[in-house]
Order: sequence, then C-alpha cells, then structure tokens
Amino acid sequence: MSDRFDVIIAGGGYIGMTLACALRDADESIAVAVIDPRPMDSALRDGRASAIAAAARRMYVHLGVWPEMEPAAQAINEMIVTDSRLGDSLRPVYLTFAGAIRDGEPFAHMVPNGIMVKALARRAADLGVAILPPAAVSDFKVEPGEVKAQLSTGQSLSCRLLVAADGVKSRLRALAGIRTVDWDYGQSGIVTTVRHERPHDGRAEEHFLPAGPFAILPLADDAEGRHRSSLVWTERTKTAEKIISFDDFTFRLELERRFGHHLGDLEVAGPRNAYPLGLKLARDWVKPRFALAGDAAHGIHPIAGQGLNLGLRDVAALAQVLVEARRLGLDIGALDVLERYQTWRRFDAFEMGVVTDTLNRLFSNDFTPLRALRDLGLGIVDRLPSLKQRFIGEAAGSGGGLPRLLRGEAI
Repeated sequence: MSDRFDVIIAGGGYIGMTLACALRDADESIAVAVIDPRPMDSALRDGRASAIAAAARRMYVHLGVWPEMEPAAQAINEMIVTDSRLGDSLRPVYLTFAGAIRDGEPFAHMVPNGIMVKALARRAADLGVAILPPAAVSDFKVEPGEVKAQLSTGQSLSCRLLVAADGVKSRLRALAGIRTVDWDYGQSGIVTTVRHERPHDGRAEEHFLPAGPFAILPLADDAEGRHRSSLVWTERTKTAEKIISFDDFTFRLELERRFGHHLGDLEVAGPRNAYPLGLKLARDWVKPRFALAGDAAHGIHPIAGQGLNLGLRDVAALAQVLVEARRLGLDIGALDVLERYQTWRRFDAFEMGVVTDTLNRLFSNDFTPLRALRDLGLGIVDRLPSLKQRFIGEAAGSGGGLPRLLRGEAI
C-alpha cells in the first residue's frame, strides 16, 4: 500500500466514511485513506440509531449506499411536540408535523448506526478507499506542498490535505491550534432502545419536560416483528448518572413515567448510556492543508436531532469544493480553496448552534410565564401551514444553498 495520498481522513465514522465515498465516487483519481483507532467491529456493534434527513438520504442514494440501509430504515411520517411537567396526567399536543416533502418522500428516516457504518465501509472499499488498520494520527506537520502524518503505529504517511473527522473531542483540532467556543449545559442525554406492545406507525414524539426533551424516535420492527423505538432522554447530569445506575426494574419505572402507556407495555431492549451535552463551535474550520468536518467542527444539543445531518452537509460541501478545485487544476490543500468550504459551512453551523442553544434554554425549565409564552408560540406555528412547511423543510435538510450531493446530483 502506498504511503502517499491526496486526502487522509482521520475518523472512520459516518462523516469520515461518507466523505471518502463522496470523493472517490466523484473522481476515482483522488487517492483517499481513512484512519481510525477503533477496530471496525466496534462500530458495527453500535446499537444506537440516527435520524437521516431527506437531503442526506438523497446523497446516500446517489452514492449507492442507501439500498443496503433501506431494509433496516424506518420512515418518520409524523412528529408531535408536547410541553408538560413530569407529573401531568395529560400531555396536550401543541405542534404536529406530518406529510411528505415531495413525491411521497418522508422528511427523515431512522437508521441503525451499525447498519449505516457497514454500508459505508463496504461502499468505500468498493470505490478503492484505503481503509488502514486501527491507528490514530498522533501528530502531523505541514510542509511545502504536503502534510506529513505520524501514526500511533509508527508509520508515516503524506497527503495534500488532512481532514479531521475525529469527533467533538478532536485531538487533531487541538494539534492544529484551533480554539473553540464551548460550554457545558449541565445535562446528559440517556440513549437506549425500547420494545413496545403497539406499533408507532412511524410517529416521532418530542416531549419537552422541565429537565430537558424526551424524544421517542421510531425504529423498524426487529427480526421477530417486535415494535421498537429509540430514546434520547435528557436529564440534569447528576440525575442522569443516578438513573443509569438504577437496577432494571427501577430504570423501567422511571422510563414509564416519561414515556407513558400509549404504546402499551415497555421493555428495555438495548444498553443504556449517558452522554454529556454541550455546545462546541470551532473558531476556524481550516488551516493550510487541514480541514475540520462534522463534530470536530461543531457539537450541538440534540434537541432538534440535527447533529449528524449538519455534519453530512459539511461532507457534501467539502467534497464539492475539493472535486471542483481539482478539475480546475488547483491545489486541494491550498488555503484559498479550503476557505471556500469554510465560508459555505461555518455560518450554517453557527446558526444551528444558536438555534439549538436557544431552544434548550427556552424549554428546559419550569418557569410558568415562559411556559405559557412558548406554548402560545407552538400553537401559532401549528396553525400556520406555510410556516410549518418551512420547519419541515429545515428538518429535511432542504434549506437554501444545498451542495449537489444533497440534491441527489453528481458533483
């Protein structure tokens, strides 16, 4: 295997693998390598699921990975929003989103993470992406015309461009000297999967509770035909740690208090984990021969379910910038080329960070006057079809200025 590449991507998750597929699909002359310290087996065992917006699905259709994801995908046909206290016997619905984006296309699908990684890894291999054995980029040095990357295995590689897609705690971002704006919400997101007696009919639910949002996201039935949903359950961090430590019976009781009984009997069907929540925005996205993508550039609150899709927009934009620059004979690692990507994506990420931060502060409290004001606002939105359609479009990732891949078009 060569030790010289055009692009090295540090991070073999959804963002890194999707970028690798996008580059090779558009131009097979671009030599791409993906490096990740985790064995592929660990990613395939990920029992969580992610919401894939309609625009991201179009990209995956174009890249040839959606057919492998589709059998396990669950369309989100409807979403309801409630706002109540934990002890309330009734949870009035203030806002409902339903209907297709276009030609019967749902605004999002839920896809198991393990299935997604498997499909992307298989497609990347088919496209000729070099997927290196487990290793981390321990250091790198920018030299004239190239980057020298030192791996934890002792191997040295060179490339024209190094892309950091290594997550919200990105080591490469720190090595590049890129500072961040960040703060801790004092909240953690509990993630697990449940089985339930009655079908969900493709309906997602977002219950705003004083401690934070409690989201019920529909999953496809399991192999035995049992109905399932994925949960993203926000609590104050100390409370979340306590809940995670409960025995199975007590955990289920706490779950039922928030989930309710509208889908019948519940059974916890997956591991339960808690993840600290915060906001992190990189001050810069690019440096000479270096770029950030996905959570390495931005970590936002999951209240709107847009974290992964925001990263996939980075992928589509970066791939388009690099491929078009190469076709023009430009250096894909040059700062002026990379700044086009930064200009395209940084404001969108900042805007989404502000929106999710505001929503979390607005809804994660029990202040009565504020509750009355926000419920009035939700009710107004629910009665304005044009405004609701705009929100659905944003949830589908169909806002203005989309890269070609997110429109389902070739670069």
